[in-house]
Amino acid sequence: MTKAERTRQFIIEKAAPIFNQKGIAGTSMSDIMEATKLAKGGLYGNFESKEALCIEVYTYLTNLTHDAVTKNISEATTARDKLYALLNFYDNRLLAGNIGGCPILNFGTEADDTNPLIKQKVNETINRAKNRFVKIINDGKESGEFSADFNADLYALKAFTMLEGAMLISKVQNNLQHLHTVVDVLKKEMELYII
Repeated sequence: MTKAERTRQFIIEKAAPIFNQKGIAGTSMSDIMEATKLAKGGLYGNFESKEALCIEVYTYLTNLTHDAVTKNISEATTARDKLYALLNFYDNRLLAGNIGGCPILNFGTEADDTNPLIKQKVNETINRAKNRFVKIINDGKESGEFSADFNADLYALKAFTMLEGAMLISKVQNNLQHLHTVVDVLKKEMELYII
């Protein structure tokens, strides 16, 4: 990695929790300057605009989550255990840490009517997340772990929307029990299809 690439990465990493916590509109370049200790020229020398930085930050945050989910799931050997691992990831890790919660929820809520480019990126991430559920379920159906009537697309949509909603409510009400409850409901539904 060149010095310029390291500087860009440094800016992205410092800006990530700020954007994720304060939002796109609520984050100023002055906030990023303060966090990075760089002058305005140092920021704009690496990113042509706040939106360009925001897109890189969103990509960074969602890649962190994607990589962590992948690692968590890779430790499981059966489709059933992978689905449990995926649900447990949402239950145990996604709201943990100091990055400000789920970037899909945070960026998506703000960008749905105001920023078409971020909205497109969030849409791609949602599809990637739902497709992960679908793949695990379909693999389980092929291996004989799940019954053929387990509707992967419906479960993926239901699981993703319930988890995102539960994260929102848990965060707003400062009560993780909401998220735990939704994860338990999703596990119970999944268990109906285990052969």
